[in-house]
Amino acid sequence: MDWFVNRWAKQALVFALLCSASIIALLFSTRVLADAPTINIPRIANANIKVDAKLSEPMWDKAVVVNMSNITFPEENQPASVKTTAYLFEDGETLYIGFKAQDPDPAKIRAFLRDRDSYDVFNDDMIGIKLDTYGDHKLAYQFWVNALGVQVDSIENAVTGRESSAWDAIWDSAGQITDEGYVVEMALPLRILNFNDQLDKQNWAVELVRFYPRENRQRISNMTIDPNNNCWVCQMGPLTGFAGAKQGKNLAIVPSLTVGASESRDIWATPVTDWERDTNADIGLDIKWGITPDISLNATFNPDFSQIEADAGQLSINNTFALFFQEKRAFFLDNIDYFATPYNLVYTRNINAPDYGAKLTGRIKEHSFGLFAANDVSTSIFVPGNFGSSLAFMDDESQNAVVRYRYDPTEALSMGWIATLRSNDDYHNYVNSFDVKYKITENDTFIGQAMYSQTEYPIDLYKDFIDEEENDQCEITDCAFNEQALRLDKDGEFSDSAVMLRYMHEERDWDFAASYTAFGEDFRADMAFGNTTDWNKFVIGGNRLFRGEKGEWWTRARFGGDWDITHNANGELLEKEAQLWFNVDGIRQSFIHFAITDRDNVGSRIKEYQLAVTGNAPLYHETRYDSFARINILPNLSISSSLDYGDEIDYANNRLGTATFIRPGLTWNPTKHITFRTNMTYKKLEADGEEVFTAKLLDTRLTYQFSVRSFLRLAIIYSDVDRNQANYINDVTEQNRSFSTQLLYSYKINPQTLFFVGYSDSAYADDEINDLTKNAKTVFMKFSYAWLK
Repeated sequence: MDWFVNRWAKQALVFALLCSASIIALLFSTRVLADAPTINIPRIANANIKVDAKLSEPMWDKAVVVNMSNITFPEENQPASVKTTAYLFEDGETLYIGFKAQDPDPAKIRAFLRDRDSYDVFNDDMIGIKLDTYGDHKLAYQFWVNALGVQVDSIENAVTGRESSAWDAIWDSAGQITDEGYVVEMALPLRILNFNDQLDKQNWAVELVRFYPRENRQRISNMTIDPNNNCWVCQMGPLTGFAGAKQGKNLAIVPSLTVGASESRDIWATPVTDWERDTNADIGLDIKWGITPDISLNATFNPDFSQIEADAGQLSINNTFALFFQEKRAFFLDNIDYFATPYNLVYTRNINAPDYGAKLTGRIKEHSFGLFAANDVSTSIFVPGNFGSSLAFMDDESQNAVVRYRYDPTEALSMGWIATLRSNDDYHNYVNSFDVKYKITENDTFIGQAMYSQTEYPIDLYKDFIDEEENDQCEITDCAFNEQALRLDKDGEFSDSAVMLRYMHEERDWDFAASYTAFGEDFRADMAFGNTTDWNKFVIGGNRLFRGEKGEWWTRARFGGDWDITHNANGELLEKEAQLWFNVDGIRQSFIHFAITDRDNVGSRIKEYQLAVTGNAPLYHETRYDSFARINILPNLSISSSLDYGDEIDYANNRLGTATFIRPGLTWNPTKHITFRTNMTYKKLEADGEEVFTAKLLDTRLTYQFSVRSFLRLAIIYSDVDRNQANYINDVTEQNRSFSTQLLYSYKINPQTLFFVGYSDSAYADDEINDLTKNAKTVFMKFSYAWLK
């Protein structure tokens, strides 16, 4: 009980300090409003528009005309050197936007054919619109198109401060380069937007933006931006119109067919086994229904949740925590923003292979909510710790659900609750969490989140982390195994809490932040990317921004640093760190980063069957130097490189070593159709004057984009890890090599009507297998078609 009281007293003290800083900032703050002209959208009935980037129909002559003449970044509210004009009107069902982006030298326009939502599009000449359809400055839909018509859509969430391209809508666009610049045309059906259709007239917020990448990448807008206000969504200008607008029917029925054949063999057997073939053919169904303009239902039956795109290669050596992989599956990505919290409690890749799933999301005035549920044919969970984490697996089917509610009484205040649930016959994890975000002033923000979990593990699950020979005959306190077995060895249901507090002050030229995060020893969040528990951390830091003069090679420089300290729940030191960094943005979209880190960090536990730190884990002092640089050498060629050097703990042998890390990268577009991208990673660790290991990774992707709808992509990933057995305490595999390839053809009419066909294989080599030997190969095809009602 004393521990509980002391722990929460400590958290209350931090809370009071952060609140005091917020009040002081409020007393001394000033409020500056940005210029935001009103745009009145005319209605033109019976518009018969062909989206072809020509703007040749007579209806365009009646559209409202908006000039985009203000540079908002990197310069601040300076007149643009190029002319950009937008044209807008609606017909009761669709919002039409046309852009004429003039250029003094159209030959310098940067635009390449790419896949929809490709991040590389943001390096191109592109243009778009941001829409806040409730006018409350909480969230903005974003629609972007490059000069060749490649689409990107995303959602910017001002409450969480995050931006996500996971949202995919069906809308039309076209782009073409002309003798005067380029022209883009968009048609946005109102059915893809959430808005209050009970109003006689809509009062939205809008910003029109052009990105103009030359020596510098300029952001050109139709409005001015107050640089002292870090919330740009909050400054979007008013847009009125759409009298009596209704969202109309918004029903998409998407059947899919997935066919695949795979072969695998055990290459470690003696002799190597014959190839075993497995084939599958599945029919699935997705339903997306806009029940009202504010409420949407997604359901999926017998889905194919196999991943089409190969994950980016990652090195997993001398890393005690599990690796993070991005979610790429459409059902989980759709409207995922509704489930966002300051500390993210939803990592949907925990759900591996569901048979069914449903998601309900909506917003009614100041209330927003989300619910999703899905089963999983098996169960995998993170087993967190403060020294490392692992994955545990159960064969039983699990049920998974998330419920989220958020209340936004004012533009400045948001409050929310979220619950996550995972369970099977012998296991459950329930988490309840409350969060708040209060924008005290335009410069000051307070964020808080309190979490509570209840968990029960299968009684023998911990044995998966004990040496097999000892499973049946040893007591847990007598066995040598890792931290995760101790975290799993629980008798019945257990519970604990966690808290996150953060205060931020952001000015035009400087910012300051302080945060405190604490996870109790028995707190578990199994729907999250739950890598840590029994862990609390306090961080304080800030930045100072400098601006270059016009014509100089650099545009912005940022100098900053932070200090943090981490303990476990018993107050034992885990880490203490101070870091200084310096960043520079320059011409040709260049970026340079340099950082120095001075850290006290604990190594591995000596007695692995004890969770104690003091006297059981050595404390090492590390000094590290990290750097990164990126530049567009040519409009179609960019290079980057990371170079890190310094002290690093050798966790396998529990000692301090010296690590060298190098990661060069290159992206090249030799033509408008071809993209070549490669990243190479090299890491070497030395200790006691000898090599411990050398690891190399190559991730190369070659894409031929036939049009904005179709591409052919080859992905090659190769890794090679060599360990020096003479410099290890225990026996290790001295050599690990892997080689995988994927060839993928994609044709997309829209995000839901698409066709994939591809081939992939993998090969391995180690101490037993000298040469790379293929162990798996797969051919797959998927087709889906969206019927829109």
